[in-house]
Amino acid sequence: MGISQVNLIPPRHGGNIREEARRIGVRTEQLLDASASIVPFTPPRAIHNCLVQTLSNNSLRHYPDSTHLRFREAISNWHKVPPDMVLPGNGASELFTWAARYAATKGLNGLPSPGFADYVRALECWNASYRHLPLPLTWNTEVPQAFPLSPTTDVLWITNPHNPTGQLWSKKSIEPLINNHAFVICDEAFIPLVPNGERESLIPLVSKYSNLIVIRSLTKLFALPGLRLGYAIGSPQILETWSKCRDPWPLNALAIAAGTKLMSDGSGLDRWITRVQRWVSKEGAWLHTQLEKIPEITPLPSSTNFLLIKSNSSLIYLREKIAKKNILLRDCRSFVELGESYLRISLQTRRDNQRIIKALRENIK
Repeated sequence: MGISQVNLIPPRHGGNIREEARRIGVRTEQLLDASASIVPFTPPRAIHNCLVQTLSNNSLRHYPDSTHLRFREAISNWHKVPPDMVLPGNGASELFTWAARYAATKGLNGLPSPGFADYVRALECWNASYRHLPLPLTWNTEVPQAFPLSPTTDVLWITNPHNPTGQLWSKKSIEPLINNHAFVICDEAFIPLVPNGERESLIPLVSKYSNLIVIRSLTKLFALPGLRLGYAIGSPQILETWSKCRDPWPLNALAIAAGTKLMSDGSGLDRWITRVQRWVSKEGAWLHTQLEKIPEITPLPSSTNFLLIKSNSSLIYLREKIAKKNILLRDCRSFVELGESYLRISLQTRRDNQRIIKALRENIK
């Protein structure tokens, strides 16, 4: 089965590997997925052992702990916040849904765009009003950068580092915006991957501002999207309202065990983050340099584990040609303000990054 032009519909998210495999006519294990921004390392061995132990000690016979107490304590210890300011979630996306429910009651939501489409999905669940706030589509190599907008909306959604541009915003430039909004949601899913990124985290501000919520994901950092692990840090009163509306057991026992193990091992977490950040620094610089040598495309500066590339013409059919090489790149048409002339490439191992560069060179004449 070949690639059908009928299926050139922009995906709402990267990592649709099963759907892409069926469309292209290959097995999922044959695909190099550079559409989802996941670290290319096998998850820590301790996680494998933890999951095996959870399966073997009869834990699945019982309902999971609906309070997630040990997981919350592990997160709170790592971030140095009280446990009641932590709410684990079934991935960051579940927490976006509850953030959007609360945001819908506060007025007009501002979405810096291009931006992650899942915020729109979450807001539309509650018929919330929102407006896209266009970001400049050119920027320099400075890290971090000043947040470039002065929104007048009631609610502000911030992604730091930004998806899909890869820009890291400075905490100094964001903090004044918190006082000017009824509610601020900051998605920091990628910040642990950024060298020195934690310096710009808003988590140290959550005790100061009751209208601030920070959402994190363990998916990107540990390559565990199948377990669905995320958490929110913020006002205990706000998080309590979310908890009252959720399913009784939003996280399963395997996810709770794995998350608790990851966040409890401080030295192991430090070593893993150091490894990931070294990889981002080394491979990001290498890939950017190689992409600059390819005619007709321009890589944009990024602080994290993905690069946005642009062209003066459509890149959709280039993406399809690359797919024939069993390589998936991120179609950016689902990002408001972008279109067919943009693609996003997630960093891989050096060998796989070389494979991506080779495929691009062969298909751009």
